[in-house]
Amino acid sequence: MQLVNGLNFKNLRGDLFGGITAAVVALPLALAFGVSSGAGAIAGLYGAVIVGFFAALFGGTPSQISGPTGPMTVVMATVFSGIVAANPENGIPMAFTVVMLGGIFQILFGVMRLGKYITLMPYTVISGFMSGIGLIIILLQIGPFLGHPASANVVQSIGKFPEFIANANPAATSLGILTLVIVFGLPAKFNRLIPSPLLALIVGTLLAFHFLPNTNLRLIGDIPSGLPNLQLPIFNFAQLKTMISYGLMLAVLGSIDSLLTSLVADNITRTQHDSERELIGQGIGNLISGLFGGLPGAGATMRTVINVKTGGKTPISGMVHALVLLIIVLKAGPLTANIPHAVLAGILIKVGIDIIDWSFLKRAHQISLKATGLMYTVMFLTVFVDLITAVAIGVFLANLLTVKNLTDIQINKVKAITNPDDAILTPEEKHIIKQAKGKILLFSLSGPMSFGAAKTISQRMGLVNKYDVLILDLTDVPLIGVTASLAIENMVKDAYEQNRQVILVSNTEKVQKRLQKLKLFRFLSSGHNFSDRLSALQKALTYIDRSHLKSQDTKIANPEH
Repeated sequence: MQLVNGLNFKNLRGDLFGGITAAVVALPLALAFGVSSGAGAIAGLYGAVIVGFFAALFGGTPSQISGPTGPMTVVMATVFSGIVAANPENGIPMAFTVVMLGGIFQILFGVMRLGKYITLMPYTVISGFMSGIGLIIILLQIGPFLGHPASANVVQSIGKFPEFIANANPAATSLGILTLVIVFGLPAKFNRLIPSPLLALIVGTLLAFHFLPNTNLRLIGDIPSGLPNLQLPIFNFAQLKTMISYGLMLAVLGSIDSLLTSLVADNITRTQHDSERELIGQGIGNLISGLFGGLPGAGATMRTVINVKTGGKTPISGMVHALVLLIIVLKAGPLTANIPHAVLAGILIKVGIDIIDWSFLKRAHQISLKATGLMYTVMFLTVFVDLITAVAIGVFLANLLTVKNLTDIQINKVKAITNPDDAILTPEEKHIIKQAKGKILLFSLSGPMSFGAAKTISQRMGLVNKYDVLILDLTDVPLIGVTASLAIENMVKDAYEQNRQVILVSNTEKVQKRLQKLKLFRFLSSGHNFSDRLSALQKALTYIDRSHLKSQDTKIANPEH
């Protein structure tokens, strides 16, 4: 196995150009995410450098660019507002301890090979969650966009909208509007030369510095230059549960974000990423980022696509992107001090709008009303309750709906056949059923049988005492759950106790093993286990014939009857 996944120097020129371009795009976003999180612009830059470098070095997607993202920043804003408020003295190091915990959880996910399961979350939940995060970003940036301090709470921010509008700073609002015009309106051919967020950042900062010096604009201010200080982990046992839950949230969200971006990179580059290695790389990046006071990060779709489109193919591009940002951190601190918050707010509003799943929102109601309701429920909970509750309830409701749909399908696959005209029977089988004259009950199951089908199986038990022979047909059952197995056992046991003949038809090894473990075969006579339905029906007919002959003998012996 290669120490660095996909590393080679055959594409060095493309990787250098892709990495530099990705860094140019990442710079304004790192600053904006840092300010928005409450940790400060420098935390966004540190996160972009550290996660970007180590996720590329140890990750499993060669062309992926990692760094702070909108969803991760929203979680961190919640962490900072909650933990720092509850622990004024140690709140900041505790918040970065949460970032370290998130990294450790991601490493564990990779070691436990959970990558293939993490992206199995229902799309309706992911869509509602991501759209909710997009709305949060937009709602929280309305204040800075209009020249007011940012709020970390959506409800508080919404409540202050009338005040924000009534007392809007004209200079800040003008810069914010100009930023939106640039990020939305810059033609594609110019966007390839200089990314629109960076152009908006430069233009807005120059205008603020030269033409709006005394307009009470809120600026980033001085940010530290140089290497970060080590942040040793600090735990507060009273808040340990909260810290672990947020760490787990960061890990799950970062893993989903990164692996979905990995799939995008695979589609563009026609390659195959290593999910487990990617999770470990992202985890290492986030662990080290937390240790040095950086924001958590994940695979960033836009930056990854730009990297690939401009020539980046190997992990060298991701490491170059991080090193370019490191040079900016070391040398360009004074240049970023005059960036207005309103410009960063405009850039983040564009990010929020892009995160919202407009494509699914437009057509969700045409696909399924239940799915639409679930998506909007998750979106509402994400915005107005909290992210963890939104995902937990969303996944729970999605699973309930899935179980209900599967149960309906399974119920339709449970058939009690006594009529020779049933469509699933072959001509030979129809002939035998007709000969039996209603004395054979063919109980047919098909498809996977879970606990959803158990109730229907149990409801059919009363039919057994009306027939001489019960044929239990499991030919088309690939697997069977414990609850359904026990329901079948009860049916067979009931038939056995009523002296009915029971014949089993099954040709699937998994099903046979499950029934053997239940000791179901103790209720079957020798030779009553078949691999095809026709043989079972032929065997059943012999019992019907014997029963008929015995009945005739009884009539001859007792003529008065």
